[in-house]
Amino acid sequence: MRMTLAFVAALYSVAALAQTSAPPANEDQPPPVAAKPAKQAKAKPAAKGSIAVRLQACQDIDDGTKGRLDCYDEVIPPAKPPAKPKAGAAKTVMECKFTKEEDERLACYNGFVESMPKLPKS
Repeated sequence: MRMTLAFVAALYSVAALAQTSAPPANEDQPPPVAAKPAKQAKAKPAAKGSIAVRLQACQDIDDGTKGRLDCYDEVIPPAKPPAKPKAGAAKTVMECKFTKEEDERLACYNGFVESMPKLPKS
């Protein structure tokens, strides 16, 4: 038991020393540059929650703007349309991602999201 305790104590002290000591500086290379924080969108949908709640959060952005379309596209990323020659009207909100034109895709999302019942934002 004492040997195990001594061994664990030695491992912890070695790990603590390894974390605090810095590697020697190499004068030939410039110091590393800290990464810049990513820019946040103005009204970004919540990362957690159902798709419906996140889509409804996009309704807070002005209608008909690129910001609202970007918000929808963050929740449901646009995709290349299927190989069908003529796609009909979307039957579900998930099919809106196949619409190529931005104005049509925005109208598609708006149609489905506005017809959904209001859900709690939790």
